[in-house]
Amino acid sequence: MGLLNMLGLGNKTESVKEFIDKGAVIVDVRTSGGFQGGHIKGSKNIPLNTIGNQIESIKKMNKPVIACCASGMRSAQATSILKSNGIDAINGGGWSSLKSKL
Repeated sequence: MGLLNMLGLGNKTESVKEFIDKGAVIVDVRTSGGFQGGHIKGSKNIPLNTIGNQIESIKKMNKPVIACCASGMRSAQATSILKSNGIDAINGGGWSSLKSKL
C-alpha cells in the first residue's frame, strides 16, 4: 500500500465501489452553504465541526460511510473521527470527483 493510500488520498475508485455495494451512505462534511451550492444527490450534510456530536445518529444509520468535502482534506479528518468511533468509513475526497465515480 502506497503512502497516498495510507493517507486516504490514493485511487479511491475501487474502495468507493465496494462501499457503495455495501449500501454506504455519503456524508458531505462541508458547511451547509457549501452543500447548498452543489452536492451528490442523496448525500447527507453533516459539517465537520459537528460530526463529533453526530456519532450516535451516524451509528444508528447502521451503514458504512463515504465522507466527502470540497478537496478531500476535511473528509480525511472526518474519516479519522468516524473510524476512531468504530464506524466503517473511507475518505471519498472532493464531492465532484466522488460524483464521477458513482
